[in-house]
Amino acid sequence: MIAFFTEPFAFPFMLRALAASVLTGAVCGLVGTYVVLRGMAFFGDALAHSVLPGVAVGYLVGRGSRTVVFGWALGSAAVAALAMGALARRSKLKEDTSIGIVFVSMFALGIALISTTRGYAVDLAHFLFGNVLGVSSAQLQMVAALSGFVVLIVIVLRHGFLVVSFDPILAHTLRLPVRLLNNLLLLLLAATVVVCLQSVGIALTLAMLVLPPSTGYLLARRLPAMMLISTSAGALAGVFGLYLSYYARIAAGPAVVLVGVGLFILALAVSPRRGQLLVR
Repeated sequence: MIAFFTEPFAFPFMLRALAASVLTGAVCGLVGTYVVLRGMAFFGDALAHSVLPGVAVGYLVGRGSRTVVFGWALGSAAVAALAMGALARRSKLKEDTSIGIVFVSMFALGIALISTTRGYAVDLAHFLFGNVLGVSSAQLQMVAALSGFVVLIVIVLRHGFLVVSFDPILAHTLRLPVRLLNNLLLLLLAATVVVCLQSVGIALTLAMLVLPPSTGYLLARRLPAMMLISTSAGALAGVFGLYLSYYARIAAGPAVVLVGVGLFILALAVSPRRGQLLVR
């Protein structure tokens, strides 16, 4: 039994993968709480695909350097997030339409850039579906720094995010910087998407943004408890997803997501309420 749990992590690359998976799952669970409660699932999915131009430009400029690629991906995600928010505010279009316009524009641009380079399709698969087993020490440090920054901002501004998310009128009455807080939340979501690139990839990012928070939603009655359960569920999905990947010999990214699905189904089965989160 001891060998069953220790054998997968006898290799240094598995230890790095474990750290990256836990960090990714935890930060996705934390930020994803607002994604679920504010109905921003489509925004999260669109933002995940909108990093593609940054990935393509970073690959071309950095000649395959993952550090450069992640830097450009973060910039692309930030631009897309702010563009979606600005278009939704300033145009008469509905929010989902504005998000869709930015989404397809960025995605098409990314595909156009990719099509100019031969041999890129193989490396692209790592960004689409993740390659957590190939994370280097430098990449792990970057993921840790970005995750720590996101968590710090969420903790420091948690009260402002709470009021803006659930009672915008009260936020205006209290003279809170509503637009600034909304933009900060969008940027935090963009940073979270970039954190997901290495572990689960573009295609599965939305799963990690909605599955752990949905698990927390079913089991908690207060927002702090929901965040704690969501963060824990994300981290557990990362850990047991690697075990599933190792022993079932399947890709690590999908394995992490499948464990997240299992945790959600378990929460759905045991939840006594299946419903309303009481936030006070």
